[in-house]
This record gives sequence, C-alpha cells and structure tokens, in this order.
Amino acid sequence: MAEFAKVGVLMGGWSSERAISLQSGAAVLKALQESAIDAVACDLKSNAVSSLTSAAFDCAFIAIHGRGGEDGSLQGMLEMLGMPYTGSGVLASALSMNKVLSKQIWLAQGLPTPPFAVVDEAADIADLNAQVDLPFALKPISEGSSIGVYKVDNEDHFNNVKSSAMQVSKALFAETWIAGDEYAVTLLEDRILPPVRLQPSRAFYDYTAKYEDKATRYHCPCELPSDELKQLESLSMRACRALGVTGWGRVDAIRDKEGKFWLLEVNTVPGLTSHSLVPMSAKAAGIDFRQLILKILATAGATLQ
Repeated sequence: MAEFAKVGVLMGGWSSERAISLQSGAAVLKALQESAIDAVACDLKSNAVSSLTSAAFDCAFIAIHGRGGEDGSLQGMLEMLGMPYTGSGVLASALSMNKVLSKQIWLAQGLPTPPFAVVDEAADIADLNAQVDLPFALKPISEGSSIGVYKVDNEDHFNNVKSSAMQVSKALFAETWIAGDEYAVTLLEDRILPPVRLQPSRAFYDYTAKYEDKATRYHCPCELPSDELKQLESLSMRACRALGVTGWGRVDAIRDKEGKFWLLEVNTVPGLTSHSLVPMSAKAAGIDFRQLILKILATAGATLQ
C-alpha cells in the first residue's frame, strides 16, 4: 500500500445514517492502523471541501453511508480533487442510492424486482393499488439502514404512517411486499462472497432488527441448495453490473414462498460495524476483517483510471 502513504477515513457526514457511519469509520480506522497504514479519521460535515483539501490525503476510504456519502456527490468531489477513493464511481453510486432508478434499470434488463409506485404528498391508497397490491412496503427512495420504512397493511395504516415517512424523506415509493427469506450478498473484487440469510425476530429486517435486537439471527453459509445458491449469486452479480457497481458492495434480495428471487436494492457503501453483514460474508470466505479492509482499500483509484 505504499502508493497510499496517507489514507483519510471519511466518516460521519450529515445523513440520517451518521451514527452508523461513525461506527463503520472507527472500525475501518482501527483495522488500517493495525495494518501499519497511516490512516487518519476525517468526520465530514458542512466544510467537506476545505477539510479534504487541507488534509492532503493520498486517498480516501469512504465509510459514509446514505446521502452525501453514498449517492455520488462525495465521489464527484473527490474526482474533482483528483483524490483516489474506494468503491463505485459517481454514476453507479447515484443510481444505486436511488432505489426507483435502480429498479427501472433492472426491469429494463429483465431482472426481477417487486412492482412499485412513486408516492408523493397527494398520493392515496386508490392511486397506489392500481400499481401495487396490499400489503406493501413504504420506503424512502434514497435512504438506507431501513430508516423510514413501514409495512403498510391497509388504508388506515397508510394514512397513519405516510406523514412519518415523509418526515424522513419527501421522496417515497411503495413496493409490493414479498414474504420470504431475505439475503445479503456481498460483492468484493468482482467476486461474490457467501450470502447471508437474515432471520429477524421482528415483522421484517428494520433498523431495530439490524442494530439493536439481539434476537436477530444470521446464517452464513445461507443453507440454500447449490442450484439456488448459484442463481442468487448470478442474479446479484448481474444487478451490480447493470448499475455499474465496482470494487465492493452489497445486494439485498428476497426469496418468495415459491422459490423466486427478487432484487430489492444495492448498497455501494454498506456497513462495516460489528453488526454488519459484509464482514460476516467475508469471514465465511476466509477473509478476516483486516484483510477485508485492505482489499477494499485496494479498490481506491480504479474510478480515476
């Protein structure tokens, strides 16, 4: 890693995922320093440009989740500065962060994703039922960590939770609810790592199930038959390639009761905390946390070539 004499670990930011980003960043920083790399924490806030220009980093390890860090804006700024960075480039980051655009691209390429409808402030249940059936998931278009996500069972429930969801984001969409097992599939260096099957104790894998509920169970290996495992891995790779995702990332998919897989979203800067799924997947592939971080660091600069 001599070409990266000084690494800035970019964390924090200003999105609703700031607290998780600080945890990811701290774990990354520790791993890099333990690997004898000159790594420095950089909590990006409103003065992001001046912070980066004055720090004189050789490259940036992006550990900022959500808007402002995972949506292409930070990637574009780093490219303007000529600073190599980890993960996907500007366009892939922007497309992946916008779940509606992701789904439109997948559908155009014949990839399976649940039916959906954009929800604005004037939308009512009758408008949505013409495109999606009840129950459906009400989600922000550009948020992560399941923040602002609700399972809507009926009209009264929709009317009750819509305003709460709008407080998280004015840009929402409704997605047909698929009942089944959810899987997290990691992409690393153009390779798919062993998928993780999620088993929440709650109604679905929401923010509490991800970060607070000790009863959530994770299965890796995921115990799928070999033919279905290959199908999931192939679908996940195709999902990433359709959006231009490179370096590393995580695909979220669900398998319905009939055994069909559906693509939900791609995360280009997934979590790297003690609760996170990518380190679980890497461990199952024989890659410890420090090795994982070094492999992600090695992706820096690819988008500037």
